[in-house]
Amino acid sequence: MLTLGIETSCDETAVALYDSEEGLVGESVFSQIDMHAEYGGVVPELASRDHCLKIISVLEDALGARNISEIDQIAYTSGPGLLGALLVGESFAHGLSAGLGKPTIPVHHLEAHLMAPALDFDDIGFPFISLLVSGGHSLIIDVKGLGDYTILGESQDDAVGEAFDKVGKLLNLPYPGGPHIERIARDGDPKKFNYPRPMMHSDNLNLSFSGLKTAVLYSIRDLENLDEHIPDIAASFQRAAIDVLVSKIKKSLTQTNRDTLILAGGVAANGLLRDEMSKLEDELNIKVRYPAMKHCTDNAAMIAYLGSLKTPDMVTQGNSNARPRWPLNEV
Repeated sequence: MLTLGIETSCDETAVALYDSEEGLVGESVFSQIDMHAEYGGVVPELASRDHCLKIISVLEDALGARNISEIDQIAYTSGPGLLGALLVGESFAHGLSAGLGKPTIPVHHLEAHLMAPALDFDDIGFPFISLLVSGGHSLIIDVKGLGDYTILGESQDDAVGEAFDKVGKLLNLPYPGGPHIERIARDGDPKKFNYPRPMMHSDNLNLSFSGLKTAVLYSIRDLENLDEHIPDIAASFQRAAIDVLVSKIKKSLTQTNRDTLILAGGVAANGLLRDEMSKLEDELNIKVRYPAMKHCTDNAAMIAYLGSLKTPDMVTQGNSNARPRWPLNEV
C-alpha cells in the first residue's frame, strides 16, 4: 500500500510517500520560515498563498522517479491548524483524488506527531506516554492504542514552544526563537537567573509557561546592558522550562506505570530536553524514543505513515474536514 501524505497546517509545505512494506520512500518539505521571520511570526494569509505556489513542485520532488498513478491513497492534514492553509492541502488532496480515482484520508495533525517516532524506531508498542511539545501545544498524553488517547496534562496558557519564541523576541533573536535560544544558552550560566518553575510541584500534570515568560520580561527591564546577559538569560529560561517538563513527565510515568516515553513536536528537537529525558531511561528503567530531527517539526512523512494505518471512509469522500480547532480526544 503506497500512501501519499500532504501537510499544510501552518508554514511548511510538505509531501511524502510511505510504503507499507518499504517504509518512507519519498519526502520533500519547503519551509516558509525565512518569509515569516520578517514579521516575527506566521502570517496566515501569506502562508496560504505560498502553499498554493509551492505544493506542485514539492509533490514532484517527493515523487522523484515514481509515477503519481502508483499511489493507492492520499492522506492529508485536516486539522488543527490555520484554516486557510489547511484548505490548500485539502483542496489539493481532493483534486488528486478526483483525477486519479484514489481515496482520501483526513489526518489529525497531533495524532500524526504522536506516531512520528515509529518512522525511525520499530520497537515502539502501545501503551506509552507521549510528551507533545510545540509552538502551539504542550500535552502529556497516555497513548493506549491508535485512536485511544487520554490527555493527562496540558498547558493552561502558553505552549512551551510559544514561550521559547516569545522569550526569543524579548532577547531580539530571530524568529523562531527556540533554536536560537538553545544555541546561545550553550554559552550561558543556567543558574544566573533564578526564574520560577510554574506548577512544577502542583498535584496535577498540567503546565504553565506564561509566568516564566513574564519573569524573563521583568528581569530584562532591570538590566542596563541586555546584550551581555543574553546567554545567561537564555540558559536560565531554558533550564527552568525543561525542569518543569521533566518533573511532570516523571510524575506521569509513576502514576500510569508506563515503561515507554515518546517525545514529539518541534520542541522535541531541543538538545537539552532530549538529554534530560534520556537520563530517565536509567533512573526509571524506561525506554525513551523521539523522532529524527527532520520529523520533529511539521512534515508529511508522519501524515503518510498515519494514513497508512487507517482505512478510507468511502461515504465521506470529497467532503471538507478542515478543522482549525480539533481536540485530540475527539479523534
